[in-house]
Amino acid sequence: MPNGLLRPILLATLVAGTLDILAAVGLTLFYAGDPMNMLRGVASGPIPGATQWGSAGSVLGLAVHFALMAIMVTVYMIAADRRPMLRSKPLQWGVIYGLITYVVMNLIVVPLRFPAAFPPSPRGVATQLFCHIVLVGIPIALIAARYLRRRPFA
Repeated sequence: MPNGLLRPILLATLVAGTLDILAAVGLTLFYAGDPMNMLRGVASGPIPGATQWGSAGSVLGLAVHFALMAIMVTVYMIAADRRPMLRSKPLQWGVIYGLITYVVMNLIVVPLRFPAAFPPSPRGVATQLFCHIVLVGIPIALIAARYLRRRPFA
């Protein structure tokens, strides 16, 4: 990993990961669901049996969520370190990256693991787009621009 990227990666993972999981918990509660079940559902992506693990499955779901977010953040930070244009217009690139993360997660990753979850409802698409753009892509891009702004453009 290039020098100086660890701090912005950790910060962006914490910020975007927290915003995204708070939205997921809020939406789960709004629709009268159980946040612990939602987190076990996240854990069941890589470990199908986690839905039966109680609190341990929920904690694993939170860890899986932040691990996925760390991957998304790391990809953007490395790209922004190598491509100055990603740091020069963080709002524009945050929206674009939010769209990219939406496509990867909702049209590739999730359908491969949970094919019955598709097609998504229009409300589901709108909610996921909002979360991926506003709560994930834009914060990641803003943090990258702030922390990488003093780095020389390649």
